[in-house]
Amino acid sequence: MKKITTAILLLATGITFAQSPCTGGTADTFPCSGYDLQSRISNGTMGASGANDSWGWTDPQDGKEYAIVGLTNGTAFIDVSDPVNPVYLGKLPTHTDSSIWRDVKVYDNHAFIVSEAGGHGMQVFDLTRLRNVASPPTTFTNDAHDNSFGSAHNIAINEDTGYAYPIGSSLFSGGPIFINIQDPTNPVFEGGYATDGYTHDAQIVTYNGPDTEHAGKEIFIGSNADELVIVDITDKSNPVQLGSTDYPNVGYTHQGWFTEDQRYFLLGDEGDEFDFGFNTRTVVFDLSDLDNPLYDFAYEGDTAAVDHNGYVVGDKFYLSNYAAGLRVLDISDIENGNITLDGYFDTYPSNNSANYSGSWNVYPFFASENIVITGDAGMTLVKASGSLSTEDFEQTKFSLFPNPATDRLTVSSTEEGIARVEIFNVLGQKVLDNTYASRLSETINITSLNTGMYLVTINNTTTKRLVVK
Repeated sequence: MKKITTAILLLATGITFAQSPCTGGTADTFPCSGYDLQSRISNGTMGASGANDSWGWTDPQDGKEYAIVGLTNGTAFIDVSDPVNPVYLGKLPTHTDSSIWRDVKVYDNHAFIVSEAGGHGMQVFDLTRLRNVASPPTTFTNDAHDNSFGSAHNIAINEDTGYAYPIGSSLFSGGPIFINIQDPTNPVFEGGYATDGYTHDAQIVTYNGPDTEHAGKEIFIGSNADELVIVDITDKSNPVQLGSTDYPNVGYTHQGWFTEDQRYFLLGDEGDEFDFGFNTRTVVFDLSDLDNPLYDFAYEGDTAAVDHNGYVVGDKFYLSNYAAGLRVLDISDIENGNITLDGYFDTYPSNNSANYSGSWNVYPFFASENIVITGDAGMTLVKASGSLSTEDFEQTKFSLFPNPATDRLTVSSTEEGIARVEIFNVLGQKVLDNTYASRLSETINITSLNTGMYLVTINNTTTKRLVVK
């Protein structure tokens, strides 16, 4: 059990602590709507002049969450299990030179990192090493390195198949490289795809969408600067293009993501705000027939800011929108051509104009629903408004104290009978089971629990949120 006070954490990690709810349209000077500020870590604290891409890792052993942040001079690892007091654990330095472009994805508890720095190749880092960092911040080293290519703009991974796809390199005309990472520290080069030329970003999925002809195949959706391409890469020795399409007013076809039913693909064009004067534009394709991709419609936001990377979780599209920060779009009625703004958190208050300052990336996939934003402001952690309270679902007949807790938790009740208290981690795994006579307060020893967020159920129904420090 960690027993570090907030003051000591701030001193040791250099965190800019600023937990603040979004009230009156701001949270600690940041414009916002519907999203609260949890905490921030500056680029200076991470020893870099800037941050770029980001991803995340949830430890399957204990459910702890970690942010992985690309920096100009390396890759930072941050324990965000306590979102109010994140711990900067250290940095893996760039393999060669500094660069403003760095990209990272995760497979099988390993991070795979590429950069446009010359000769960088692919760094492989075992994320389980983050479980025991004695004196953060530390300087890490690779666990493996792949030098089958030099620089690359980006990397995509299909976690279902265990393949990594560096893209935007000097090989295969900038198209995807096929690297088998099923044994993460022994990557194996298996060729690539050059037919459609340079790919800027991509999503690769094991297809389970409406086009049953391609069910179970490994499908590559490439954002190729001036068009969207769809390639069947199931057979690495014989990739086959299924379809391609452009759309009205192409500026720079940058990045996109499937809806969860794999029918629609939401694309960001990084150049159309400059070239055509659009507000932030999200282009929607209907991919119900992969051999015949169709432009469906476009949604324009309420600012001129340039869109960068976007990801879908459920019926929300989480977009890094440069000068406009994080923008969250409601896509629940996308089938009828309707997209609406759900909320935002603006990490670049100076303006919302078309430029490349502000939010480079967001990572919205943590089970805790904390969202990582990276860019000019370093790493910013936010969450949907109303989630800062640890008593979200409280019912008056039970109480937990103290909350946050360290060594012991007291459960009290005003109701007769025997109650069962169960505590679950963010993965839904039961980590403590106890019973007590409900009219008597009982102290439960929780020293076996790691720091982080838990759910406490009482008699299978009453749920409370518990923070363990």
